[in-house]
Amino acid sequence: MLCQRCVLPESKPDIWLDDAGVCNLCRAAEAAASRPAERDLLETDFVKILKQHQGRGAYDCLVMCSGGKDSTSSLYYMVKRYKQRVLAFTFDHGFETEDALDNVRRAVEALGVDFLFFRSTYMRNMFANIVRSGSRAVLCHPCSIWYMQLAFDVAARYDIPMIIAGWTKGQSTRQDVMSKCACSISSPEFAAMGKATAEFLASLKDDPQYRDFPRSMEEALTRAKKRHKCLVLSPHWFLNSEPEEYVALISRELKWRYPRLSYPAKTTNCYLNFLSVHRTIKDFGYSHYHAEASRLIRLGLLSRAEALEMLAINFDQALLDRVGAMLGAAID
Repeated sequence: MLCQRCVLPESKPDIWLDDAGVCNLCRAAEAAASRPAERDLLETDFVKILKQHQGRGAYDCLVMCSGGKDSTSSLYYMVKRYKQRVLAFTFDHGFETEDALDNVRRAVEALGVDFLFFRSTYMRNMFANIVRSGSRAVLCHPCSIWYMQLAFDVAARYDIPMIIAGWTKGQSTRQDVMSKCACSISSPEFAAMGKATAEFLASLKDDPQYRDFPRSMEEALTRAKKRHKCLVLSPHWFLNSEPEEYVALISRELKWRYPRLSYPAKTTNCYLNFLSVHRTIKDFGYSHYHAEASRLIRLGLLSRAEALEMLAINFDQALLDRVGAMLGAAID
């Protein structure tokens, strides 16, 4: 049974529904709304931060580009709206789609920015081990740790003071996330997923290939910040632009296109994402996309009906088998 206000199911002990069918997270948000509200982040706040950190080296910021609408619009904003000296950065762990990479190529070409493309199969064995072992670890979690390490390494290499992402308000919790890279695994909806992933990462201590891999995002960031001081920001936290507005903008200016197949609907994610969603829903009853959509519903930025439509499963066993074959693992 789903919460009557958001799209999270009951998943005790972290998420539960009351007699009215409303989850504890929505009730907590309701109680928080009765308290004095914090000031919303404003674009002037973002501009002030940019001015404080720009002009130090060859690049003002490193923009992580996945080829999705949010990261592509972030790249556009940093170049056109804020006049920053940008290094665009895209990684491919072997599962990126050609549609996404084509979006990146068209954007960097149209904007005329320097572009660094990094491809590696380093994570493939880890992903395969998660699937083969039957672990409930969420595939996307160690991947996010890995790509944030990469981003910090590149920022350090070129002495770049800011990393710019395309994270939306549904993926963030305001200012504190500027140091946590949009990961909130300690919150109730992510607690069980975070625990399962932490247990898997702890098991890597005897694996020669991954024994030095960080055990959490916090550990990855602590290591990174010892080498290089760098802010992590998203312009979407400071702007009130609706996705429809900036999709129209980047479609016109950068020839951006929605991928032919995506989950959730109208997003851009890698092939591994389909398997990650399948496993996470099977193991926990929902995915991190359900958690993000629920947060947007509570913020009044998405309706429940829109969220349910967006989160409807649109892929089949054949696609999962294809991804499994890439990992050398059978998918149940």
